[in-house]
Amino acid sequence: MNRVKIAPSILAADHADLKGEIGKAESAGADMIHVDVADGHFAPNISMGPDTVRSIRATTRLPLDVHLMISEPEKFVGSFLSAGSDIITVHTEVVEEKQVSKLSKTIREQDKKLGLALKPSTPIPPWFKSNLASIDLVLILAVNPGFPGQRFMPEVLPKVGQVLELAHPAHIELELDGGIDQGNAPVIVRAGATILVAGASIFRKGDVKSAVHEMRTVIDRTLQEVSA
Repeated sequence: MNRVKIAPSILAADHADLKGEIGKAESAGADMIHVDVADGHFAPNISMGPDTVRSIRATTRLPLDVHLMISEPEKFVGSFLSAGSDIITVHTEVVEEKQVSKLSKTIREQDKKLGLALKPSTPIPPWFKSNLASIDLVLILAVNPGFPGQRFMPEVLPKVGQVLELAHPAHIELELDGGIDQGNAPVIVRAGATILVAGASIFRKGDVKSAVHEMRTVIDRTLQEVSA
């Protein structure tokens, strides 16, 4: 039974106590920490930058899954690598095909991973399959980017299957982000996602550890049902 990873999104955490919030998620068994970076242009919000990532890096041994919701990611990839990012995900809406291999080379030279993100309305780019060798992860957004606590959009689920079909037989992580909670996690796991990003359903339920444990229980039960 393959493990589906849980990536708590600190955009929904208490920013006055990120160290404490991340520590709770880590001790509860989270697999990575998801960091949403918004520039106020590509996404209608302004959030964290390299300095925040650097501070987080000093507080946890978990992989840092950094989602760049920014207009010109190529200008900032180096800064986020230096800050301690393990996965850097850029948006297909703002990168051209020729940039993908270049970004991948820069990131993999540091033994890190490149992800490609798609907004809910964005189709899989026609150049995706021919660039699989450069891609480690695909992030499908189930909400419009920028703010935590939005409602999950189930209409994005067919895109999960489309990505997995195009990627086969290569192994690629399939991450879903946006409105994911303990109630809709089963349908997302059944669709084929391998990483679930959860923000409000982890950090705004009252007890972080219990929320992570509940998410893990739901995921593992679903995996057992699928494999039965």
